[in-house]
Amino acid sequence: MTRTAYPSDGSDEEWAFVAPSVTLMDEAAPQRNYPLRDVANGLRSMLRTGAPWRMLPTAVPPWPVVYHQPQRWLKAGVGAQMVHDVRMLLRDITDRAPQPRAVMVDSRTLQSTPERGGRAGYDGHNRRNGATVHLAVATLGHLPAVVVTPATDHDRAQVAALAQRMQEIPGDTVAVAVVDQGYTGAQPAAEAAAHGSRLAVVTLPTATRGVGVLPRRWVVERRFAWMTRFRRLVRDDDRVAATLAGLHVVAVAIVVAHRFVSLMVQRS
Repeated sequence: MTRTAYPSDGSDEEWAFVAPSVTLMDEAAPQRNYPLRDVANGLRSMLRTGAPWRMLPTAVPPWPVVYHQPQRWLKAGVGAQMVHDVRMLLRDITDRAPQPRAVMVDSRTLQSTPERGGRAGYDGHNRRNGATVHLAVATLGHLPAVVVTPATDHDRAQVAALAQRMQEIPGDTVAVAVVDQGYTGAQPAAEAAAHGSRLAVVTLPTATRGVGVLPRRWVVERRFAWMTRFRRLVRDDDRVAATLAGLHVVAVAIVVAHRFVSLMVQRS
């Protein structure tokens, strides 16, 4: 790397771990004008700082390159596959089964900006005009499924889509989805059961006052907190919903890859 490193850049160890997954063609291919590592670091910079695509630092490749190459990675399923592989490795390190048996499901509404076009909706509960990100998070904080909808769409209506994506995990292992009271009702339970999962609704005790920690529900709330480290994911700045969902997958891939590499360095 010839330029001055940014705080958002990945380490040499992280790039060595990630490079085989993101190299869709030969690194020395004649049509490649910029090193893949510089492109990946440009994407990391955008995610961490929240900079618009057209305002990326001049030290990284031009914004069309930083935008279109990750689109190829997302369409090829690179981010999701990396999250899946690292999840299996981390679960093996912690003496767990290769695939999760339970997930925690929740959503958050992101305030939209004018760039998102006309796909936003109004969330009357949170009083926000934007998009809702629905996550299914495994017990170790990994991300089996993500769905982005207008904020007008209710959480219950997304159970079928999330359950279907959860069962795309090899082995078809997810049996229980832990949810809050926003997912109660016969229809969500039936949609989850149709995809082989059972909804376990966790409620607050009636005598509880103020803020209370719900069993296992804190896992998905922790994942939302981790996402706020990536300023690009604090607001809905993307015109295409699939891009917003894909950036969440990329952010999780960055976090889990860093965690895995750190564990390997500690054990070496």
